[in-house]
Amino acid sequence: MDESVQKIGIVGSGSWATAMIKMLGDNVENKDILWWVRKEEDLAYIRSYGHNPSYLSAVKVSVEPDNLFLDAKAVIQHSDIVVLNTPSAYLKAALKEVRAEDFSNKIVVSAIKGIIPDDNLVVGDYLTKTYHVPLENIVVIGGPCHAEEVSSEKLSYLTLAGKDDETVERVATFIRGRYINTILSKDIFGVEYGAVLKNIYALAAGICHGLGLGDNFIAVLISNAIQEMETCLSAIDPEADRDINASAYLGDLLVTAYSQFSRNRTFGHMIGKGYTVQSAQLEMNMVAEGYYASACIQNIIQRYQLDMPICHMVYEILYHRQPANAEVKKLVAKLT
Repeated sequence: MDESVQKIGIVGSGSWATAMIKMLGDNVENKDILWWVRKEEDLAYIRSYGHNPSYLSAVKVSVEPDNLFLDAKAVIQHSDIVVLNTPSAYLKAALKEVRAEDFSNKIVVSAIKGIIPDDNLVVGDYLTKTYHVPLENIVVIGGPCHAEEVSSEKLSYLTLAGKDDETVERVATFIRGRYINTILSKDIFGVEYGAVLKNIYALAAGICHGLGLGDNFIAVLISNAIQEMETCLSAIDPEADRDINASAYLGDLLVTAYSQFSRNRTFGHMIGKGYTVQSAQLEMNMVAEGYYASACIQNIIQRYQLDMPICHMVYEILYHRQPANAEVKKLVAKLT
């Protein structure tokens, strides 16, 4: 590795991490890319053939063989910018050997759209509390951005949010490119919590679609969802300069609620069709972040005494095993 160039480490090897490796590789800025791959057999395959055999296997990824690691701690220690890109439920396991000093003086980017389940914290708060990463060193990546479209070079916009303008711009420099535009924001909490909530609302859309409700009803559902999201974000961070109709909020909600690539919508559709949570999880090869978020966001709702009927419906169906049809009927009377 050239010591004079920026080193960017990716912790995660799923579909979004793989798409991000391609995106970073296509960016014209000079950099070294380091990649933590969870499974030894996948790392060996990538090293030999330049493709991730488990996710987005058709996508060519360009990482030097010596920059592929099975040790997340090593990637973090050798990087200037660390991008965390695992499912939220698996982040703690990925970082189990990592200590606070390993993150010292590094920019830490969260590309994770979820809440750490046991701690009920979004990733930014978890980094601050557990690893003492200053908030000014944290950048959050928001959508709308499906890995499948990014990997196939479909024009996409990513929102990068953080408290320090120079830090956010530094990260954006290595991300933007011919098919990636970047939008910069100071609303770090709104972008992060908005990404969590939109997964729950996509689950709701999938459940309703699985029950046979049509596009007319789902449009009303999503119209109410963006209002519900605004209520929640305003309670969490009322001072933020935020336009709820911006790409990071409404845009990300729309693509997650309607896209064929949305794993949360797919998961919800299976629940609406009568799958149990366990059987739906077994059928999918990828994590639906909205499942974990549905339980975690209940703490926020209770803390601020919020009226969020769509989130309540999803929670009752997933965690209290209430019949989806009955819960949707209750919701119908509350939509406007």
